[in-house]
Amino acid sequence: MLLLDTDDLPPDERVDAYQAMATAETGACGVAHELDGDRGFRKRLASWRFGPVTLFRTEGSGMRYWQTPKHLRRDSWNTVSILTQLHGEGGFAWDGRQRRLTADGLAIASKATGPWEWRWSGTGRSLGLMLDADVLGLPDRMIRTAVALTPHSDIAPLLLSHMHSLHADADRLAVEPGADALGDTVLALLRALVASAAGGPARHDVAEETRFTRILAYVRGNLTDADLTADRIAAGHNLTVSALHGLCEDNGLDLERWITHLRLEGARRDLAAPEHAHRTTDAIARHWGFGDPAHFTRGFRDAFGTTPSAWRAAPTPSA
Repeated sequence: MLLLDTDDLPPDERVDAYQAMATAETGACGVAHELDGDRGFRKRLASWRFGPVTLFRTEGSGMRYWQTPKHLRRDSWNTVSILTQLHGEGGFAWDGRQRRLTADGLAIASKATGPWEWRWSGTGRSLGLMLDADVLGLPDRMIRTAVALTPHSDIAPLLLSHMHSLHADADRLAVEPGADALGDTVLALLRALVASAAGGPARHDVAEETRFTRILAYVRGNLTDADLTADRIAAGHNLTVSALHGLCEDNGLDLERWITHLRLEGARRDLAAPEHAHRTTDAIARHWGFGDPAHFTRGFRDAFGTTPSAWRAAPTPSA
């Protein structure tokens, strides 16, 4: 949902409007802006709610966003944020350390981490997730440890992939009945990431608690890999294949059937999308892991009551 587009405002009101919106949505903060090539200031801010988690997208001319000790003391919010840069090159500074950030990486910030800064130069687009620290249910010292180790975490790519998936279809997903569950997945993955940096009993307990969620996120992040098999999934999560199937059955999931369903849904969306109009149906099927066109057509018809070609030829197909 679009919260603010500064192009809709008189030029002399834009900076103050963005500052007010940023403070209202994310807490006490400082913001400084670059001017774009036309000596203007442009920002668009959108947000979507997924249960305990809010997803934010900020885009426009270069900026710096920071929280000082004064901001943190003044602000009654105790939140944890997960940040990544969708377009352009971002920077994250914390505890005297600076990191370059692109769409392939993420950073964590919270009151527990102390003062921090986020920035980009030129035209850019960033994505952030925010949730209450109390909902995370882990001690501040553990969160602080995780901030420094996030770039090296094996769980960070799963969380990042889930962020990108939410953003790619946010308008639809945020109003679906399963929106809260998608936010719960973010929460579970973040708990696993933070606990994995801590070691000791907490790491083991949270790893066990979130194993099924991590498996689901891993599958969603690798759906287009033709070699996404039970053997590979089990090996990636230190399980035997029989233990993997047992875990899925305990949670009411038929793994292979679920993977096929997700792939068919992905292919159906691509077949309806104008940006994929130049691709053949077989190419789209192969992209989603279906090497046999006849098998894909049968599965598509069984799932959706029509063939891929008929779906694509419909006047206004909607996935």
